[in-house]
Amino acid sequence: GVGVGGEEQKVEEIPLFSIPWLVLTVVILFVLLNTWLHIYKKQRREQELTGPEVIEEVIYGLESGILFGISSVISKMGFVMSEMGFPKIVVPAAISCSVACSAVGFVYQTRGLKHGRAIVVSTCTSVASIVSGVVAGMVALDEHLPTAPAGRFFLLLGWFFIITGVILLVTSTGVIARLPKPVQKFLKSNMERSHSIRRPGSARGKDSNQSTTIHASTLHILTSTGKEKA
Repeated sequence: GVGVGGEEQKVEEIPLFSIPWLVLTVVILFVLLNTWLHIYKKQRREQELTGPEVIEEVIYGLESGILFGISSVISKMGFVMSEMGFPKIVVPAAISCSVACSAVGFVYQTRGLKHGRAIVVSTCTSVASIVSGVVAGMVALDEHLPTAPAGRFFLLLGWFFIITGVILLVTSTGVIARLPKPVQKFLKSNMERSHSIRRPGSARGKDSNQSTTIHASTLHILTSTGKEKA
């Protein structure tokens, strides 16, 4: 939906006065997210909880995705400003800022992957990158939603499915708990079946080791019996 709804847009002017507000908004958002993460980690330490936690995964994914989206917009902004007659130095400056944002984004993503599940962190990163890139493009590059009704419909529909998918992914445990019991039993049986498919290989390995041990002990007995006869 996002791909079908997209259309080529020509940037005629860059609202320079909107860029400081965009930077300030991103800084405030990061301060709020990091404060929330710090408070949540403190509560988990006090309660002595271990294991991956959804909130921590989501925050790291959102922070890395925002930085990736801002990075792409900064890179495009440098080339657009160069085409509009700005000094050529804006291109390497924009690329440098873009690389710096991407590097910090990889740091946040690595932290999330270290402490959480890859599927949640990566999904939140992708969604945050798409949303932040679109919003930053509308603010910094004066981009707009598709003018065609069909394109706008597919774009909004794609966003709806993406955000709904992330919500279902993050709240999957609670969603499964509220499903009817037959559905829960069906999912549980599928999970047990998938685990049982993986076990035969290791079981065969154990059987082969046991059979090898038996053959070796039998060989030892036969050898000792031969020596006694001799």
